[in-house]
Amino acid sequence: MAHIRDHVMLIGLGTDQLSIRFVAPGIVHVQNTHGDAANAPSLAIDHDAAHPVFEQVRTDANGANGASMTTARASVHWDEQHRQLRIDDAQRRPLLQLDLPSLQHGELTLQHEPQGALYGIGGYNATEDAAAGLLRTGKQVAGAGEQGHAGAPFVWSTAGYGVLLDSDGATFTLKPGAISVDNSTHQHSDYYILIGTPTDIFAALTQLSGRSPLFPKWAMGFTNSQWGIDQKELLQIVDTYRAKHIPIDNFTLDFDWKAWGEDNYGEFRWNATKFPDAPSGKLKSDLDERGIRLTGIMKPRVHVDTVEGRYATAHDLWRPDEKVAPDYFSLKLVKDIDFDKPAARAWFFNDALKQSFATGIAGWWNDEADNTPSNTQFLNMQRTLYDGQRAISNQRVWSVNRNFWLGSQRYAYGLWSGDILTGFASMAGQRARMLSAINVGAMQWGMDGGGFHGHPSDENYARWIEFGAFTPIFRVHGDFGQKRQPWVYGPVAEKAAADAIRLRYLLIPYIYSYEHARRAHGVGLVRPLLFDWPHDPQLRNDVDAWLFGDWLLASPVVEPGQTSKDVYLPAGRWTDWFSGKAYPGGQTVRLAIDSKHWGDIPLFIRDGAIIPTQPPMDYVGEKPLTQLEVDVFPADARTQFDYYDDDGNTYDYEKGAYFAQSLSVQRQGHTVRFGTGAVSGSFKPALKSYLLKIHGGAAATVRSGGTGLPPFQSLDALQHSQGEGWASGHDRYGAVTYVRVMAATVRDIALTLGDNG
Repeated sequence: MAHIRDHVMLIGLGTDQLSIRFVAPGIVHVQNTHGDAANAPSLAIDHDAAHPVFEQVRTDANGANGASMTTARASVHWDEQHRQLRIDDAQRRPLLQLDLPSLQHGELTLQHEPQGALYGIGGYNATEDAAAGLLRTGKQVAGAGEQGHAGAPFVWSTAGYGVLLDSDGATFTLKPGAISVDNSTHQHSDYYILIGTPTDIFAALTQLSGRSPLFPKWAMGFTNSQWGIDQKELLQIVDTYRAKHIPIDNFTLDFDWKAWGEDNYGEFRWNATKFPDAPSGKLKSDLDERGIRLTGIMKPRVHVDTVEGRYATAHDLWRPDEKVAPDYFSLKLVKDIDFDKPAARAWFFNDALKQSFATGIAGWWNDEADNTPSNTQFLNMQRTLYDGQRAISNQRVWSVNRNFWLGSQRYAYGLWSGDILTGFASMAGQRARMLSAINVGAMQWGMDGGGFHGHPSDENYARWIEFGAFTPIFRVHGDFGQKRQPWVYGPVAEKAAADAIRLRYLLIPYIYSYEHARRAHGVGLVRPLLFDWPHDPQLRNDVDAWLFGDWLLASPVVEPGQTSKDVYLPAGRWTDWFSGKAYPGGQTVRLAIDSKHWGDIPLFIRDGAIIPTQPPMDYVGEKPLTQLEVDVFPADARTQFDYYDDDGNTYDYEKGAYFAQSLSVQRQGHTVRFGTGAVSGSFKPALKSYLLKIHGGAAATVRSGGTGLPPFQSLDALQHSQGEGWASGHDRYGAVTYVRVMAATVRDIALTLGDNG
């Protein structure tokens, strides 16, 4: 029989006991326990997280007939007669049913409706075929994997549920109507059922596995990575970017920055021959003046016949059972540090590395920690650097890493897709890799733009930059001696690439607001279309397009010589970013593609969009942002955008030093209402005003709080005035009303549109 005690349902299973409780209205925690035996905590779950208090669970214990527990989002039912445990959604639709006999055999089996599509568990490495797309069937091993793979003990369905194991590894078997799990790292099953829409499920995943800290604001920009460089070339490249006004914020250095192979902590300190001004900090100062941050590669291995190698030997810091082998770059003997050992983590962020950080290494590119049996080696490598940097600095941590295991996101963790080939086929395959990684919680994803192995054609390079501009981490990289600067690929590719980079920088205020949204709500800048249209069969396995924030749909060109492209637009109304042409959703549209100049990017604006932009800048924060331009596309339903800002560099936002203000809009016949909400946070940005560009009609009157705002003859006149006001005009989207209002104030603005609205 089932008993409910303190809102926990307890079911006897012979010598075992099943406990079921709600940890949130849409999260059910199910544990199978045996006596006093307890599972060791896994890194996939943030066991230190405090769960918010929620409305009391309603319970009903009916003795011999069973028992139930209910919240506003879900319910759990125990049928004593049939010995079945069922989990339903808020509408009492059955989602999952637990097969109790499977628990007695060390497995977990959950029954579900056979037509449900399943996602998650794992992505793709750099070389495997990604043609299966996003759907997951059959036997699936949940592991961190190698070379760009992302993994999690997590499977979910657009039918309204997810299953998250408290485990650092497992094997899933997915059959029509059933999810089975075995080979968990835990002896007794311990899992969570997450209930709701895809965004609900990922919010719950974040609550359980841990929130991600914010990346620095400069990381929203463009990164040039290069293997084979010295100080002189670095400065020449940076100065060329600046002279051409092609925006860039970060230059990432490969082996070159290190004294690799030298004694006395050569893996952790500057190569003074290649970078003579780096150890003193002068190079950092020179690049600070140019608005450039440096990030550097880190390896998990240490040379054994060195001071640091002998220390690792004496303190047993090596990976177990790993043999000494020659390093492919230094040709000297090396072994890997075991980052799963607390002592290794405590030592690795040593005095030499602290000095490198102090003199200019502002971020970490962690490479080659993915060739061990441990799912948590890469996680713990970045955990080492995150904890080490936070112990000595308030400067935000940034990293990219070559695989992902759920829980990594807690340590300022980005993923890149590994050492990929160049060429259009490889580029096209990155779409499934990105969206599959996001489907297991790796929201901060990037790739070696241009491909790592080989030299891309000029067209391939241009199209790759356009693709990269609409990914979370925007970077280029190549093999030894390869250059990935836009001007290397000829004037046509340079213009197309530079325009794409500038478009990225135009959108920095929009992008950075989703940096905060990811931390707060679990869903970041990029997500598959099925997140927002989970019941559209056209999107069940679509990788050709994705949402970039809530309001933009991107579908970059990934085929050579293409003269047209078909793009499926989900339900709603969509406007082409570049042409201004509007399309009803729920259909496939055919776009003409420029096969000679490569400068077009299929990019659509969703009806209801609120998109803040900034003036042209060569790097993030080059100029104070005093006026935020906001493109607004009113819809019949009220829509909202939460604008967010902070100092972009420190963790003071954790103490409330941020600026957040909601912007909302709704069209009702010939009236458009735009609202600005109350400000939260103590940060005071340079921002003084919003310049709203409200598309879809020219206003006859504009009122704020019942008082008319002063009209101006033109946008130019409005811009040269002081204070608030409005003007009408035309742009590529048609009639537009420009309204300037003060930021950081609560306003209710009503536009009465003229006959053309």
